[in-house]
Amino acid sequence: MSQRSHRPTTDAATSARMAKQRRSGTEPELALRRELHRRGLRYFVDRAPLPGQRRRADLVFPRRRVAVYVDGCFWHRCPQHATDPKNNARWWADKLQGNVARDRATDAALADAGWVVVRVWEHEDAVAAADRVQASLDAG
Repeated sequence: MSQRSHRPTTDAATSARMAKQRRSGTEPELALRRELHRRGLRYFVDRAPLPGQRRRADLVFPRRRVAVYVDGCFWHRCPQHATDPKNNARWWADKLQGNVARDRATDAALADAGWVVVRVWEHEDAVAAADRVQASLDAG
């Protein structure tokens, strides 16, 4: 079995909490979507910006080539709110660093294809985040 596929053992409470984590349609994402919709902006939800790419953006504006990702502070290592789990610390450190590396690779691939990537942290105010998205759309 490869190191990457090996999952650490966790207690039942932790497993239940992790199982409840949504990948799409989180509250911060919904708040941003509502604000952008209120502004008259239309977008695709949970879509791969590039054909054949498995990495999906939370919001995609294909005509303007803007992809928006609403990143969770824990999973994507927010500089303000990242925490380091104590149990299985090495596994979690590798897992979370892998998430960040994948984010940077996604950003680079999209930039190389002429896209603009907007990354929003889950703790950001939806109006301020929508302002950044709108600015990226207006600049293109």
